[in-house]
Amino acid sequence: MRRIIGILILLGVAAAAAGQEKRMAVVEFSTSYLRLEPDYESPLETQELMGTVVEIVGEQSYWMEVITPQPYRAWCTNQGLVEMTQEQLKAYNDAPKVMYNGLYGHIYTERSLKSATLCDLVGGDILRFGPEAEKRGAKALRGRWTQVMLPSGKTGYVPSKELKLHQGWTSIAMGEGSAESISPDVTEKIIAQAEKLLGVPYLWGGMSAKGVDCSGLVRICHIMNGILLPRNASQQVFCGDRIDVPRRDLNNEDRAATYDREEALAAVANLERGDLVYFGTPATDEKPMRITHVGIYLGNNRMIHSSHRVRINSLIPGDEDYYENSHRLVAATRL
Repeated sequence: MRRIIGILILLGVAAAAAGQEKRMAVVEFSTSYLRLEPDYESPLETQELMGTVVEIVGEQSYWMEVITPQPYRAWCTNQGLVEMTQEQLKAYNDAPKVMYNGLYGHIYTERSLKSATLCDLVGGDILRFGPEAEKRGAKALRGRWTQVMLPSGKTGYVPSKELKLHQGWTSIAMGEGSAESISPDVTEKIIAQAEKLLGVPYLWGGMSAKGVDCSGLVRICHIMNGILLPRNASQQVFCGDRIDVPRRDLNNEDRAATYDREEALAAVANLERGDLVYFGTPATDEKPMRITHVGIYLGNNRMIHSSHRVRINSLIPGDEDYYENSHRLVAATRL
């Protein structure tokens, strides 16, 4: 596990270390949509939030092919990026920043909700302090409004109560972390963040209040509380400590027909609030485990997850809000 201070700078650091002048950029949109191909009709791969550093590796018309720190290689439009030299990127990374802490909001041109908006914001967006606020540092957040600056240098104002000082992330990559990585207090904040997203529609590749998929929900709720996880459930399952989830050696079809309350209670007996629970196909002699879904365990046999929408379900057959795929529970981890 390691501490990453400031914005996501892994790609920029790697480029500098290699002595190469790679094309680097910072996401300017509140939510940049990354697609498989340079076409609006192409499938959505993921979202990247304002302030994320990416490497530009291709260009076609107004589309840029980028590599993100998640990591993903996909296409987004050029108006959502601000290209920077290595010197500019270093200055950007070194600048003090704030994180947008609400679900959805705006940057205003003046210190008034009635003024014009500069752009929208979603939870997890990273912004520099504007010149006025930078002089005061964290004290700037004590007033009603805080001046902020977009990667392009445009400035505006955000209600201070919707911002918090950004001091970097604790990164838990695949093969890293333990049951001691996240404190009980932070666990409760992660769960509270997930509950704020209740009812948000499922969106394949989504990772914001504009729509989330299952691993996107897990990732954004951790990001907003200083924890950086891999993007996909198939990667997240290898983070932290594995928790035993007893299950009979049956394929999912047979298991669905026989799965009962007693077996389900045994499967969740070792889980604690905040554990990540994974669903899919267990490993066999011929094939590795396949993860297709993830949720956050809430205790009392229930989890919060994004399936059709962000919702809370019981993992126990017979309960009114039973999750229909609970029999596919194959793994759990504790960070």
